[in-house]
Amino acid sequence: MKVLSDQPKTNVLRRIGSQPVALAAGALVLVVLGASSVGLWRAYTGNSPEQERTTSLRLMQARATQASEQLVEKTRSLEASQQESIDQLQAVQDQLQVLKRLVTAQQADAKRLAEQVGGLTGAIDTLRQSFASAQSSEPADPPVARKKSIRSEPRGKGRRAGVQRKRARS
Repeated sequence: MKVLSDQPKTNVLRRIGSQPVALAAGALVLVVLGASSVGLWRAYTGNSPEQERTTSLRLMQARATQASEQLVEKTRSLEASQQESIDQLQAVQDQLQVLKRLVTAQQADAKRLAEQVGGLTGAIDTLRQSFASAQSSEPADPPVARKKSIRSEPRGKGRRAGVQRKRARS
């Protein structure tokens, strides 16, 4: 029975294959019906792909313009903040140079003062040595008893003599 069912199918295909004009006409009718139904549907809804494309293109252009304006604005704000940073850095560098100069001047002053202190220390040591050698070379004199009081001497002479004696001993 399989043989009988295969024969009608092959006969139908042979009939269609033998009439290519009818097949092409049927395909053309289907294409025309499809295209006309799409055209009717667009006319009924009022939407056309050209209008949608134009609308979407305008929307994309507006978004692109807005994005570019935002980028320009952000770029300007970045430039301004960068310039502020540069100015602040320059001010800090200037302050650093001033501080370096001050530190250098203070170091020079400290060195000069250290040299002066060293010189004074040397002078004090020399004075101590000369004072010690002067004391060791002088015989111990007993203190001399004074006959006159300072008040009985004329004004100024006793005091000057006492000061001179003290200076001579030093």
